[in-house]
Amino acid sequence: MNHIKFYQTGTFTVGNRLLAPDERSVQSSTERSNALNSGHRACQGCGEALGARYAVDAAMRATDGQIIAANATGCLEVFSTPYPETSWQLPWIHSLFGNTAAVGTGIAAALKVKARKAGLDRSSVRVIAQGGDGGTTDIGFGCLSGMFERNDDVLYICYDNEAYMNTGVQRSSATPPAARTATTMAVGTDPGAEWGQGKNLPLIAMAHEIPYVATATVADLRDLEAKVEMAMSLHGARYLHILVPCPLGWGAASSDTIKLARLARETGIFPVYEARLGEVTHATKIRQRVPVEAYLKPQKRFAHLFSGAGRPDVIAQIQANADRNIRRFNLLDQEVAA
Repeated sequence: MNHIKFYQTGTFTVGNRLLAPDERSVQSSTERSNALNSGHRACQGCGEALGARYAVDAAMRATDGQIIAANATGCLEVFSTPYPETSWQLPWIHSLFGNTAAVGTGIAAALKVKARKAGLDRSSVRVIAQGGDGGTTDIGFGCLSGMFERNDDVLYICYDNEAYMNTGVQRSSATPPAARTATTMAVGTDPGAEWGQGKNLPLIAMAHEIPYVATATVADLRDLEAKVEMAMSLHGARYLHILVPCPLGWGAASSDTIKLARLARETGIFPVYEARLGEVTHATKIRQRVPVEAYLKPQKRFAHLFSGAGRPDVIAQIQANADRNIRRFNLLDQEVAA
């Protein structure tokens, strides 16, 4: 009798059902909640739709479905809830663009009072607040900082596609340097988004010394789900920052969403790590270091850096930023560094 070797066994692919049930990802389980269900109107290859489904389904499993979500205005809200329809399969509240963290705080406070009246230490129902980078790093920044400072029992998730995609691809404070947007055109001597601007919100969250801060990408499902599960095991303010490539705003092929998210990590442009009480506790090592050009070239928002004579000086600056991230978070294994 010939033995059949299943090469898929032991891999981390989304559809893998050859592993033991307790080893499967949330998305590969037939019992996943499908919190963001089919029928929404996201673009093909939308990283935010993937990120939201992965994160919220993981939160649902970690809490046995006891979740209430507050959602900022933005792409995620618009494509998932065209009135009078919705793709959300959980209690879900649409907030204004800038007060999602405050709405999440209010929900958590109400649940706390309700639990006390029932004679419980705390409610079994957990709260997540979520928004894009515009509603998080810009418009909602004050409310979010207040949530961190008060240590409110809310997990805030930022789906970072690096611009205001829903309103026409305008620059946000998460837009990377030199990127072309509708408000940072590829013209002049220094085209694209200016250098020296923007905010690194995961580091700002760490400065508040809250219980948990983490970054993730849609390219590593297991890592993202594990971080959501960790966040839901804790109480107090928690922050998860997920890189979600946008084919429309980035000018990339819809089939390249996962590839670009992976390249962002492997170049060092987007460091993936965890922090507890203001200190980094773990960083995902780069498995195969690649130059930043591999990440920039597939995106039309950086096309001006390669057209004509190109801008090798700007590319060198972007590479220097990536190298700084690699040093800061110790992202290279010794073998890779050698």
